[in-house]
Amino acid sequence: MILQTGQRTDIPAFYGQWLINRVREGFVDVRNPYNPLQVTRYFINHEIVDGIAFCTKNPLPFIPLLNEIVDFRQYWHITITPYGTDIEPYVPPYPSVIEGFKHISKLLNSQSMVWRYDPIILTNEYTVDFHFESFYKMAKSLKDYTDTVVVSFLDIFDKVAQNFPEGYRPSLDVQTKIIKEFLSIARSHHMTLKTCGEGYIFKELGADMEGCLTLDCYERAWNIKLKAPKRTPARPECNCYLHGDI
Repeated sequence: MILQTGQRTDIPAFYGQWLINRVREGFVDVRNPYNPLQVTRYFINHEIVDGIAFCTKNPLPFIPLLNEIVDFRQYWHITITPYGTDIEPYVPPYPSVIEGFKHISKLLNSQSMVWRYDPIILTNEYTVDFHFESFYKMAKSLKDYTDTVVVSFLDIFDKVAQNFPEGYRPSLDVQTKIIKEFLSIARSHHMTLKTCGEGYIFKELGADMEGCLTLDCYERAWNIKLKAPKRTPARPECNCYLHGDI
């Protein structure tokens, strides 16, 4: 089993000690958000858990606790974007997150680390040229600490429209311009660029559309072969393996 910790909330940023307590206890109970009476217990031990997947915007609070899970395989998605507190008031400045990324990469390996630059948000302040410059600076800093970067554009879900009314999804021409430049930057820093939830519209440009949390990703990072049942992705535009999330 792969223990997925990051699709409901940011555990490394806010609930790291709670997770360590659950690892020590050897299990975690998870309530179904759509059926509060349904509770699933996941056991956490080396006989059952093949590895732990993390998705976070701020790994820094969790770094002092990493020695508690050093015996578990780990796979990290760390989102690093250039937005200020106007958009992300609770995320540290990105240079400090980059340093945290590097620290974890040194403990694991570059194949176990994924840099997420998403969502790509365009405003009067965060222009296309701003993103080109920011993406280049970050790619330069993260070279050799990861070989994969995942990008996506802002999806206007109901909650997004309510909380961020000025946000919008750029035209396909603008999206294509951004992906072309990002691909060039990623390749020059020895990174594969993947898109998340964008379907196959950028495949001809050279983007990797095969999914960013697939069994192949884990197997390559951990140098193992996983025996796992076939499972249908949660969304048709997403190829990632469907997890049970805590």
